[in-house]
Order: sequence, then C-alpha cells, then structure tokens
Amino acid sequence: MTNFLNIEEPASRRAPPPRFALWQLGFRPFYLLASTFAAASVALWALQFAGWLPLAYLQGPLWHAHEMLFGFTLAVVVGFLLTAGRNWTNRPTLSGGPLAALALLWLAGRVLVLTPFGWAAALVASAFPLAAAVALGIPFYAARSKRNYFFVGLLVLLSLATFFVHLGQLGVVALPAWAGIQVALDAVLFILCVMGGRVIPMFTNNGVPGTRARRVEWLDKAALGAVLALLAADLLQLPAGTIAVVAALAAAAHLARWSLWQPWRTLRTPLVWVLHLAYLWIPLHLALRALAAFSLVPASTATHALTVGAVGGLVIGMMTRTARGHTARELRADGFDVACYVLVSLSAVVRVALPLVLPAQMLVAVLASAALWSAGFGLYALRYWSVLTGPRLDGRPG
Repeated sequence: MTNFLNIEEPASRRAPPPRFALWQLGFRPFYLLASTFAAASVALWALQFAGWLPLAYLQGPLWHAHEMLFGFTLAVVVGFLLTAGRNWTNRPTLSGGPLAALALLWLAGRVLVLTPFGWAAALVASAFPLAAAVALGIPFYAARSKRNYFFVGLLVLLSLATFFVHLGQLGVVALPAWAGIQVALDAVLFILCVMGGRVIPMFTNNGVPGTRARRVEWLDKAALGAVLALLAADLLQLPAGTIAVVAALAAAAHLARWSLWQPWRTLRTPLVWVLHLAYLWIPLHLALRALAAFSLVPASTATHALTVGAVGGLVIGMMTRTARGHTARELRADGFDVACYVLVSLSAVVRVALPLVLPAQMLVAVLASAALWSAGFGLYALRYWSVLTGPRLDGRPG
C-alpha cells in the first residue's frame, strides 16, 4: 500500500521553497486553523454552558455541535485529503492563492454563524465542503482514482447536511436541525473508519518493528457496511430498536477489527498508540449509541465518545504525524506531542465517564473536559506554528 506520508516530487530542478510556506500544501493552513479554533471555541462554549458568558458565542448546543463538525472536524478532514490526495493521484492539489481562498471560505463560515445573517451563514457554510469536493474531485477524476471517489460524495453529503441544519434553524423545513447533525456525525464516523483502516495498521507495522497488524477484507467490509447501515437508519428515522441492533453489530465488528492491529504492541510508541487509543472510542461510541437508543445512557454521552474521543484523538494523532512527515521531520513524538495526546485523551474520559458515574457533576465534567481539550489543541497550535508556516527541512516544496 502506498505510504502517503512520503510524497515523491518530480526529478526536475525546482526553485527553493519560500520561507513562509503556509500555502504550500493543504495540511498547513487547515491544521493551524483547526487547532486554534478547537482551543478557542470549546473554551468559549464551556463558559456559555456554565452561564458565565451572557452574550453567547455559539447560539446554544446546536451551534456548538455545528461548529465542532463543520468547523473543526471538516477543516482537518479537508486539510488531510488535500495533502494525501496529491500522493494518491500523483497530481497537484490546491496550493497558493486557491488554497488561501478555500481557507478564507472556511473562516467566513465561522464568522457568519456568529451574526444574525442566517441565509448568508447557510450558503457559506455549505459552500465550503462543496468547494473542497470539487478541489478533490478534479485530481481524483484526472487520475481515475476510483477508490477515492467516495470522499467527494461524502463531502457533498456534508454540504447538504449543514445546509439542512440551517434550513431547520431558519424554519424553512419541517425536519429538526439536529437531524442534519446526526447525518453529519455518521458521515464523519465513516470517514474515520475508512482512514483508520487504511493508515493505522500501516503506521503500526512501520513504526513498531516486529508487529504484524493485519486487515481482513471481509471484516473491513462488514465494519464499514455496518456504519453505512447506521447512516441509512438515521436518514430513514428507523425505530430505536433497529438503530440499537445495527449500532451493536457495528460495535462488535469494529472492536474485532481493532484487535487485529495488535494495539498492545504499541505502548512504547506514542505516535502509534494515540491512534489505537482513539480508534477504540469508535466501538465504544457505537455501543453507547445502542444503549442510548433505549434511553439507558444519555445520547450526548455516545456523541461525545465519538467527537471528543475518536475525532479528537485521531485528529491530534494524525496532525502531529502528518505535520512531521510532510515537513521532513523525524517521525517520533516529543514531549509536547505526548502532552497533547494525554490532554485530549483525558478530555474524552472526563466528558464521557464522569457524567455516567456522577450525573450531578455534568457541569464539572463539561468545564474540566473543555479545559483539557483547549489546552491540548492550544499546545499543538503553539508548538506547530513554526512547523506549519516554515519550509520543509529538506528544502523540497510541500
């Protein structure tokens, strides 16, 4: 399998890359924007949740969910795909002015959701994933990279999901705005499962000598198919019992899949164990969704197992690894990286476990989790500012 962390450039002679390299490749601006936004927005949301911020930064839980999905998570996904897509297709992806324009479109969406201009926010927020789909679709189609076409489809689905969130909020459609959030959560879950299956076994075998992480084709298909079935069940608004069964089967499949990657062999390699730990939150999320369907646990518990645990953990792990790999740095986590991993992982444990054990301490859980999350991603933004804005150490472009 091609390792997309090692992108080969044509052998022709090239001019030295500029010292300010933020717009050289997609991961650079979007990792920096996403980490900064993650640190700031969750901290402000926690203040609003506690009632300490009378002028709300995000208008209630819906907007908090919207921004974590269509702001933070989508920025990382787009930055990652623009970077990996160049290697998958051996064709250039956005850089320079067009990349800056796409980043500006993302930023405009984050600003507009704070204003009264609902229609402008709806159009700009939904335009960003659509523009990203076009930007990826062109090199994918040119290279006939059919195995990656579904990423374009998922980005279009996310564009529709965010548009329907806004239409529901504006009262244009009868569907609740939260329906769009749930569809987006399922789409993000599918992206995580696909990417996790592609890279975690490979990184494990490459980073931990002697490990034999393996993939079983029928199990991979079953695990991914179960997530798609869950997405369909949510789209069709099927009964709670059906959703519980699908989620439980999906949890079992993903737990079996994860065990084949030999996570216990990675404990001395932080750059790898952080990805295994994050992926473990996926079967936990699915199991909690099955329980939540019967109101045995709060639905928000299952949601935060996915968003804080799986998304947060995989994002911080992949942002450190890809930033190092694509700037020609050593693929070894330093103390700052490990601190980021620990802070984000603890944020997930506190947000999910504490309300289950001590329901009366929900406010404490939210505030503590937000502080840990903001510290983890804030530390990443500070540590990697010079890495993401500076040129590669080997002098090559990218």
